[in-house]
Amino acid sequence: MLILKFTLVPLFLLIISMSGKWWGPTVAGWLSGLPVVAGPILFLLAATHGHKFGVQAATLSLSAILASEAFNFAYAWSCRSVDWPLCVAKGLGAWLIAAIALAMLPTTPVYAMIAAIFAVAFGQTFLPRSAPIMARSAVLTRTNLAGRMIAGAALTVFITALSSLLGAKWSGLLAVFPLLGIILAASSHRLHGPEFVISLLRGMVLGRFSFAAFCLCLIFALPKQTIGVAFAEASALAIVIQGVTMRLTRDTREIRR
Repeated sequence: MLILKFTLVPLFLLIISMSGKWWGPTVAGWLSGLPVVAGPILFLLAATHGHKFGVQAATLSLSAILASEAFNFAYAWSCRSVDWPLCVAKGLGAWLIAAIALAMLPTTPVYAMIAAIFAVAFGQTFLPRSAPIMARSAVLTRTNLAGRMIAGAALTVFITALSSLLGAKWSGLLAVFPLLGIILAASSHRLHGPEFVISLLRGMVLGRFSFAAFCLCLIFALPKQTIGVAFAEASALAIVIQGVTMRLTRDTREIRR
């Protein structure tokens, strides 16, 4: 189990980071919408504390889509006027406020779905808009790559090590801590500017559907099936939903042209 804590999330972050170089930006964007950070963490939480804990954590992870969109909202509206460190600080402040509010809600799928649906609608409506921007590919250095993997491992170990103290609610909320969002937003801000970041953060809303499907599947599958089967089904469903949403978005863009 200790080996998994140090390797699962860093391995997925490595694949996403290198996928743009290996398979192109389309595949990289598709992969980044999948639950590559929260998924392994939820698996470790369920494997460590049992099915009931896993269901509660997945429920809060579903509602935490709202906290993630709060981070994106604060960052997107700040990045045109201030540098990335202050944008990250404002985004984390918004995330924390939203997370505290979500922790006070009843732990039920209904409340979690309401929060998730509101988050997606809010993001689509109120995030600032930016014209599509083409940016040159940035060189991913070994130091940058190692930093991403270390951050992923640290988040995983922190949550799983303190999960008994944090409880299912905060373990589930922290599983959706915007680690990947911070990495992508800050690096894109430095290299490509605020308009590119806004476009990136608006694009992240699309990935919320597959993540919501992943969490919902866990909520209803974990009480009836083994942990391995439940996570396999949830992962398969997330991949299918991500593929469908990407296809629909591409078709919509082609129709508009």
